[in-house]
Amino acid sequence: MHSRLTVAEVLGITPLRATLAQAKVALTGDPLVPPSRFGPSSLRVFTPRLAVPTWLGRRVCGRTVPIANLFNHTQTPAGDGWSVRVTQVHDFRGRSLTYNSHNGTDFVVPPGTVTVAAAPGRVASIRREWNRGGLKLCLDHGGGLLTSHNHLARPLVRVGDVVGRGQPVALTGYSGIDAVVSFPWVAPHVHYNVILGGVLVDPFAPPGGTSLWRHHNAPRPTPAGDTSEAFSDGASPDPTALDRLLNDLQDDSRRRALATIEDPAIRAAELVLEATIYPTRFKTEEPGRLLYPTPPTSGPHLDLPFRAADFDGVALADDLGFRTT
Repeated sequence: MHSRLTVAEVLGITPLRATLAQAKVALTGDPLVPPSRFGPSSLRVFTPRLAVPTWLGRRVCGRTVPIANLFNHTQTPAGDGWSVRVTQVHDFRGRSLTYNSHNGTDFVVPPGTVTVAAAPGRVASIRREWNRGGLKLCLDHGGGLLTSHNHLARPLVRVGDVVGRGQPVALTGYSGIDAVVSFPWVAPHVHYNVILGGVLVDPFAPPGGTSLWRHHNAPRPTPAGDTSEAFSDGASPDPTALDRLLNDLQDDSRRRALATIEDPAIRAAELVLEATIYPTRFKTEEPGRLLYPTPPTSGPHLDLPFRAADFDGVALADDLGFRTT
């Protein structure tokens, strides 16, 4: 049984000094991070009929997890800044349940929901970045596959822990500047990123494609008691490629900090996260590819990152009538 979450945990507003500094980066940018962009079209991401009851702790669709935004396949250039505009969007169905810079899947759940490992892995990173995703937890599943749970409230594991498929890793919230700017019209959710070969990918497949979900485009939770698969570390990162990615990072303070991580697998995961969260801090476009001279491949491997005790599957917000696209 977990203790009740505080408002500060749900919104990720502690420590306050760091929160204010990171908010400034989001709104005004810094020398290597352009400011975020909004416009009238940003109002299309508001889903009050879904958001308000979810903030109040209700599971609006019972045992089904609504997806509020999908991965955008026509994203704006990173150099233009993180854009919440809805002006050039294309989800895996060829529809528009997304926004310009959206690079993951938004699973709508009430704060305090348990989120779990979608596959066996090792906890590679736990970051607090109020300007970009709030409290986030990254799992390394081996073979160049990483997943990141964003907007969390409380981690339940530590960096270095090995976790099984379906094992709880965190309690959800809506940490980060997003919630404060959009409250209460955007629903609390887990922004879920999938990274393969150092770049962000869509776990859902277009027609004729191969999904990264084990149940194709209808992800389901891991059945209770499923311990049939153990995590395998796999090959260590190539030291030369790791140095190449580190040296591509233009932010001197971040480069020095990441260079001190002794475990090469964790240093690699942290660098890939840095490259996907802040690509403009690097010299190379899609810098995470520097770590993988031969791009890895992956087939169906992931389950829904929530417990079978809580949910059965997913549905899309536009199909549910919560958003027009």
